[in-house]
Amino acid sequence: MKKWFSLAGTLLLSAALLLAGCSGQPAANNQQTAPSAEQPKAPESTGPKILVLNNINEPTSLDPPIGFDQISYDILNNLMEGLTRLGKDHKVEPAIAQEWKVSPDGKTYTFILRDAKWSNGDPVKASDFVYAWKRMADPKTASSAAFLANVIVGAEAFNAGKGSADGMMVKAVDDKTLEVTLNQPASYFLLMVSNPAFFPVHQATVEKNPEWAKEAATFVGNGPFKLTEWTHDSELKMVKNENYWDAATVKLDGVTWKMINDLNTAYQLFQTGELHTADVPADLSDQLFAEGKVLTQNGAGTAFYRFNVTKEPFQNKNIRKAISMAVDRQKIVDFITKKKEKVATAYVSYNFLEPDGKDFRDVGGDLITFDPAKAKELLALGMKEEGYTTLPPITISTSTSLQSNIKIAQAMQEMIKENLGIEAKIEQMESKAFTAAQRNLELQFSRSSFLPDFGDPINFLDGFLSDNPFNRTGWKNEAFDKLIKDAYAEADDTKRFQLMHEAEKLLIEESPIMPLYFYNTAYLQSDKVEGIVRHALGYMDLKWATLK
Repeated sequence: MKKWFSLAGTLLLSAALLLAGCSGQPAANNQQTAPSAEQPKAPESTGPKILVLNNINEPTSLDPPIGFDQISYDILNNLMEGLTRLGKDHKVEPAIAQEWKVSPDGKTYTFILRDAKWSNGDPVKASDFVYAWKRMADPKTASSAAFLANVIVGAEAFNAGKGSADGMMVKAVDDKTLEVTLNQPASYFLLMVSNPAFFPVHQATVEKNPEWAKEAATFVGNGPFKLTEWTHDSELKMVKNENYWDAATVKLDGVTWKMINDLNTAYQLFQTGELHTADVPADLSDQLFAEGKVLTQNGAGTAFYRFNVTKEPFQNKNIRKAISMAVDRQKIVDFITKKKEKVATAYVSYNFLEPDGKDFRDVGGDLITFDPAKAKELLALGMKEEGYTTLPPITISTSTSLQSNIKIAQAMQEMIKENLGIEAKIEQMESKAFTAAQRNLELQFSRSSFLPDFGDPINFLDGFLSDNPFNRTGWKNEAFDKLIKDAYAEADDTKRFQLMHEAEKLLIEESPIMPLYFYNTAYLQSDKVEGIVRHALGYMDLKWATLK
C-alpha cells in the first residue's frame, strides 16, 4: 500500500487480500491447472479487440445500490468506479480517490479525488459520492446493500427512518474532498468502498430520470468502459471509455456480455470460438479436469438454503437441524457441481485471516455434519415438540438460473426421503420472480448463495441480523444481534473475531439456514485472453484484460 494509507488493521487486511479471500474469482497467488495445448478456436482479434463473455443472466440492475448481486456487479464493476478498487495483486489501491488520510482515532477518513470524468464528460465530484451514498441509505431506495453503510455515523438511523440524510456523516468539503466519519474504527473500510454499492452516481442524470440505469442510451458511468448497447435478456455491449482517468491502461476496445444460462450451450459456443470464457458444465467436468483444460482457484462465498421460520414446520429448530443433517453435501459437490468445491462445515467460508494469521474457518472448526441417525432423532424430537403426527408438506424452491440448482434440489429431495422418510416437492421459478418471492417470505425452503462484499467475516454474519433485508428467513435472535453489533463496535480485532465466532456458532445452532458448499472458481478460458482479474474479494475486472 502507498505510505499515506494510514489505517488501523492494514496488516490484517493486506494479509487477507494476499490470500485472495472473497467472492469466487481467480487470483495470481492461487493454484491454477494449466489448460492443455488443445484449445478451441477463439474469436478473431485481428480487428477491434472485443472480449466476449457470458454473464449467464440479465443483470438485476445496473443502478449501484439496487443490483446487489454478481450478475449485476461483474458488469457494473467495469462501467463504474469508486474511491478505491482492487488492483491486479488484489490489494486496495487508489481509484477515483488519489489519496486519503485517516484521523488518529481511526474514525474520520478524508479522501482527495483525482481529476476524473463521467462518460458524458462532466467532472466527477465529491458531491456525487455524497448523493450516491445517502441515496443508498435512503429507505425510499429500498437498497438491499444499505446495511453496508451502517458503519458510517447516522446511516443506520437514516435507513431505519429514525434519522435524516443530513445526519449521515459523509460530506463534500469541496469538489475534490470527501470526508466520512465512522461509528468506530473499521479495518475493512477501504476494501468496503471498492464495492459497487459505494460507486458514485451522476446526480443530475439520476434526478432527471429515475429509470436512467435501465437502458444504454441513458446510462452514465465513470469506469474503464461505457455502455453502448443492451438487448435485454440477450446481450450487453460496452466499449472503452475515452473519458476514463486511466484510459491509457485499458487495452480492450470493448466487451460483449452474453446471457446464456444453459452451461452446455455456453460450452458449445466456447468450443466454436463465440465465447472467450465459459463455466465448466457438470456433465463434462470429469473429462475437462482430466484433460487439464480447467483453470481453478480458491474463492470465498457459500451456497446455502434458507428455512422460512414463519412457515410450518420450520418454526421448529430441531426439524430444521434434522433436514440439514440429512443432506450429504459431499455427494452434491462430487456428483452434481463437480468443481472440486469444499463442503460447507459452517457458514463463513475459507480465506479470511485472523489477527494471528490463522484462517477463520480453521479456527471456527466444523459446525455441521452429515449424520442421518442423529437427523432422525432430531426430527422425532421436533415433531413431538410441535405435536405433529404427520409432518406438514415441504416444498423445496429453487430458481432456474442454473441447471445445477435444479439438480441439487432433486438430490436433496432424494436424500430427505431416504434418510428421514420425508416426501418433499420441488418448485422451480424464474430468477427474478424467485428472488422477489424469497424477499417477501413467500417461500418455505429455498435456495440461496452469498458472495462477500468485502473481506471480513462480519459481512457473512450481519446478513442475518433481525432487520437485515438479506435475512429472508423470518428468523430473529436478540443474542445474535447483540454479538454482531458488539463485533462492529469492537476496535480490538482479536476480540472482534471471537465475537464473530460466537455469532456463527449461534447461527448454526439455530439453523435458519442450511449451508451446502463453499464456492471456488472453475472455468475455461481461451489462450488468446490475457489479464482478466477475477478478484476473490470482489468482482471480475477487465481494466487490464487484452486479446492476443
